[in-house]
Amino acid sequence: MKLTRRKFIKRGAGLATGLILIDAFWAEQFFVETNEFYLGAAKPDLNNIKVVQISDLHIQSVGYVLEQLAIKVNQLTPDLIVFTGDSIDRAEKMPVLESFLALLEQSIPKAAIVGNWEYWSNVNFVELSQLYKKYNCTLLINQSQQYTLKGKTFCITGVDDLIGGKPDIQVALLTYAKTDHHIILNHCPAFTDQIIQQLDSRIQPDLILSGHTHGGQVNIFGFRPYMPNGSGVYTKGWYKTAIPMYVSKGIGTSIMPVRFGSRSEIAIFNF
Repeated sequence: MKLTRRKFIKRGAGLATGLILIDAFWAEQFFVETNEFYLGAAKPDLNNIKVVQISDLHIQSVGYVLEQLAIKVNQLTPDLIVFTGDSIDRAEKMPVLESFLALLEQSIPKAAIVGNWEYWSNVNFVELSQLYKKYNCTLLINQSQQYTLKGKTFCITGVDDLIGGKPDIQVALLTYAKTDHHIILNHCPAFTDQIIQQLDSRIQPDLILSGHTHGGQVNIFGFRPYMPNGSGVYTKGWYKTAIPMYVSKGIGTSIMPVRFGSRSEIAIFNF
């Protein structure tokens, strides 16, 4: 059978479309990137303090991907794990979140904040806080928590969600005490500008960690059809604001179970 130019182009377009759909609905959600960074004097050959960021789980079930993610995180032996919001987007998924938390090494201290979806799904924050606490995790809503990691003091400040809650960095810092290192957890990166404006000049955090954007979730050669409210001008990765900010692409998906050009990730920060 002779393959004409028109048929060749048509079949090629069909194949390309099929590959894009496979990538969007399956492949990019099946693999999770690990992005590692070294801050200050930290180097790969040193005994650094290691902080792992997990964002936007939007957890629906604990299958192969999340099981492998938990194994990977445990193998990294982090000194601290932080969750930067939208861990669940349906209140009835609390038991599923518990199943995932149970896979993580309990001796590792953890800190979490909430995102817009915890508000939109009417999650009971008292129950959520108790669940996190059961697995050595502190839920921070406009609060700061002190840790001692490898002989260094660490402060984690968690602000409330910009969209669903009432973020207040000044209230969050009422329990702040000067430490060797300081990280602010802020779900919606658009609020970072206000955080920087309202910070006391004597407080200079190492960095701000955000999520929420999913890296656009669908990224077609730099074109992102949709960015959620609260993203501001931020999409993914590092931003050289007055305080360095890293925006995670997160793990799960929102609205549509699709990712394209924006693979899921966890980020590792060495101090």
